[in-house]
Amino acid sequence: MISTKKVFALLAFTFLFSASSLLAQNDYKTVDEVEGLAVGTKVKNFKAVDQNGKTFDLNKSLKKGPVVVVFYRGQWCPICNRNLSNLQDSLQLISDAGATMVAISPEKPEDLKVTAEKSGAKFELLHDKGEKITTDFDVLYMPGKPGAKPIPVPATYVIDTDGTIIWRHFDRNYKNRATSKQILDALK
Repeated sequence: MISTKKVFALLAFTFLFSASSLLAQNDYKTVDEVEGLAVGTKVKNFKAVDQNGKTFDLNKSLKKGPVVVVFYRGQWCPICNRNLSNLQDSLQLISDAGATMVAISPEKPEDLKVTAEKSGAKFELLHDKGEKITTDFDVLYMPGKPGAKPIPVPATYVIDTDGTIIWRHFDRNYKNRATSKQILDALK
């Protein structure tokens, strides 16, 4: 027979664990609360590790030209993979416009390689460790499903060499993505 002390200890542990999980879930915004950074905003520098274990540094890249930053949900998202594949098809045009393109996701580093395989992306896919970048860009939200993990609104930003956002595509409907033409027009 279990003692009363053990039952109370187990109940207390269960309550604390449930409360901390609930609090952690409430730390995130809903999809309706995220706004995404606005055009004209100066972006904080960020560094992140890519699918090949190399570190990307935004400030270093901006010295070479504008940077196109694409936020995607993960390798499990077929729309994300199709969008990244379409962007890969236009990568040379984006590079010819003087820009560097990167895509950012909170997915684990090992999943970045899966995304590269599924999408054919040859540009840098970056791991947003601790969800810092997606939080700074105000695109990270918690889906309303039980057991869900926070994901970004699929958004695209063009950042000029001085670190200022000169164009963005931000749509809470995950099916709507920036096109290569829109990105190229923003780079002109």
